[in-house]
Amino acid sequence: MTDPHISPDIKTSPNGHPDRTAPSPRAHLVLAAACIAQVMVVLDVSVVNVALPSIASDLGFAPGGLSWVVNAYTLVFGGLLLLGGRFADLVGHRVAMLWGLALFGVASVIGGLAQTPGQLIAARAGQGLAGALLAPLSLAVIMVAFPSGKARSRAVGIWAMVAAAGSALGVLLGGLLTDWLSWRWVLFVNVPIVALGLSVAWVSLRTPTTPLLKRLDVPGTCLSTVTVTALANGLIQAGEHGWGASSAVLSFGIAVVTGVVFVVWELRAAAEPLVRFGVFRERSVWVANLVVLFIGAATVAGFYFASLFLQNVLHYSPLRAGAAFLPFCLGTITGSMLSGHLTARLGTRTVLATGLALGALGMTLFGLMDETSTFLNGFLLPSVVASVGVGLCMVSNTTLATSAAAAHEAGLISGLVNAARQIGGSLGLAILTAVAATHGGSPSSAADRTQQLVDGYERAFFVTAVFCAVAALIAALFAPRRARRGPRPLPSRSPSRSRSAFGLRGRRGSVSVSALEGVASREAEAPDRLAEGVFPLRGQGGVRGERVRAPRGSRWLWRGADWGALYGSPRTLR
Repeated sequence: MTDPHISPDIKTSPNGHPDRTAPSPRAHLVLAAACIAQVMVVLDVSVVNVALPSIASDLGFAPGGLSWVVNAYTLVFGGLLLLGGRFADLVGHRVAMLWGLALFGVASVIGGLAQTPGQLIAARAGQGLAGALLAPLSLAVIMVAFPSGKARSRAVGIWAMVAAAGSALGVLLGGLLTDWLSWRWVLFVNVPIVALGLSVAWVSLRTPTTPLLKRLDVPGTCLSTVTVTALANGLIQAGEHGWGASSAVLSFGIAVVTGVVFVVWELRAAAEPLVRFGVFRERSVWVANLVVLFIGAATVAGFYFASLFLQNVLHYSPLRAGAAFLPFCLGTITGSMLSGHLTARLGTRTVLATGLALGALGMTLFGLMDETSTFLNGFLLPSVVASVGVGLCMVSNTTLATSAAAAHEAGLISGLVNAARQIGGSLGLAILTAVAATHGGSPSSAADRTQQLVDGYERAFFVTAVFCAVAALIAALFAPRRARRGPRPLPSRSPSRSRSAFGLRGRRGSVSVSALEGVASREAEAPDRLAEGVFPLRGQGGVRGERVRAPRGSRWLWRGADWGALYGSPRTLR
């Protein structure tokens, strides 16, 4: 007989228990919705870059205000990423996806119709808010729809390919739309994407019977938002005014203080912490987040300075500069498609380190360009080398980050990965802007000015290559050879003992959970039922949860709240 509490979208095993390793029938539609949301989020990071001169002349931006067309998006986006992931776990992925897409569409229309700089900046902030909800959610819904194994690896690979190619596509699309139509269409282009995403999400995502998160950690949310926002603002101010600027120093100081308070709160006081730092015990999680920090720094800065080189040194038009990124887009897609096959043969560590090494080589080749370079003899080769490397490392690193995550960790892991990439991008851009601006004296002629630009961009590209090389070294030394296919197994029952080997001790007593009935790992993460607990329990391996009121020897439900929690159908306590 089928358990009525098990979703009909979840396949069951021959013994009647839910098979959490098999994707649901709607899984591929969920993947499509996730990719649509992700491509829109990453597209809007770069799509406005080549349109900035047209925006400035049309809306009358002051010289220091134009950068806020980009900063308003990245600041709100980065500051609210962790909240976005956990909020989706609280209200449900379907509701969060629909509201996030709708908000992105409304903000895009307002931005496209903007008549003043303030209106456009506010609309970009609205896009950043929606992006902070959609970015972690787009990966989280994949992790739930594809619980583990090869199916999850393939799905995450497709998502990462879309994410990697979206940034390059944004530069290309921004140039085309600005030259052929108007800068306003770099915002209006989101409207049909939103409509498609809403349609697919509406039919594919289902409202869960129980939320993955019971309540939101409000103090932790406020502290994390202030910390990340202050850090991002400090990096923006440092890039524009220098690292010693009072605005940058003040922002960094706020970030340090609130960051320390946030960590103390999460470790000691939070009942349901926003960030369970226990996830970093998993090597794949901390390695992937550290690597993606450097990937974000390298890719964001690389796109930025490559675009500037084409327009300021080679004097390309926005359309021509955008078209020059087409090989980069195709190379990224190629590298992403190859990543899964190579990972199966060579292992995650080898593919990740190789991709990062190719990225370092490509950025070094970019640094060798000068004012005599052309697209064919200067820009094409480094674009191909770097883009294939980006495709390889983005897919393999995302797979590494999500390989050992259960569904109740989906929002958290997704938020951490996206936040690390966003902070890395802001940090890299701030550092490399300062590096590129370092020069000796003022240019005395146009030729000297061009040479000064070339020298600055050369330094920036070489430092970007160093970022990739450091990430490659981290991957080679610390990444596991192969990513785990499914969450970490729970301790198994000892055959020599009549009672469970997995004892759980609470503040008012102790219980033992009997045999896990064939559930060998924490892949069965969604509880079939919920009930009010009598008292909290804490067990081996960080297991926490609540024992449900029932007579001794009858069936109990164990509802866990941490990475090692026991989920699934009720167990017998003895």
